[in-house]
Amino acid sequence: MPSLQSLNEANEKNFTNCLSGIFENSPWVAKKVLKFRPFHSVHHLHERMVQIVAESPLEEQLELIRSHPHLGAAGINMSEDSVNEQLQAGLKNLSQEDNDSFQQLNQAYLEKFDFPFIFAVKGKDKSTVHKVLEERLTRSPAIEFETALCEIYQIAMFRLEDKLSIKGDSVYGQRT
Repeated sequence: MPSLQSLNEANEKNFTNCLSGIFENSPWVAKKVLKFRPFHSVHHLHERMVQIVAESPLEEQLELIRSHPHLGAAGINMSEDSVNEQLQAGLKNLSQEDNDSFQQLNQAYLEKFDFPFIFAVKGKDKSTVHKVLEERLTRSPAIEFETALCEIYQIAMFRLEDKLSIKGDSVYGQRT
């Protein structure tokens, strides 16, 4: 696993390859954050990546949201990170009853909002995910769009911590 220092010193190709999966199927975020090097902490890197997404046109943000897989579904274009995150949350190998329920809720969510339900599942279990999915179906599209982006930002932070394996390190704690 790379360190923050090695990431700061990496050539463009290695840098983007390392960070291309931080935002699901959206390597454009990694390419755009390159110009902000050096990063003094994971927080600093994450902050810049979030800034890039937040300042992107609405269509790019929507494309980013739509690049995420449905929770509890077997996705053809699901990244390895997503597979592992869903596995740890108990969303893989669901019973037929749980699978049917998730599929129905995911479909209702997609029909209402025109993008998949996004939830940072790390540290959560399938019943929590199911409950949150039901609750968020009652929200307005504008609120849910912003919530989806915030969840994506949280997922990105988890992935950065895992990728750079420096959580708890003094470098992580520095805020810039």
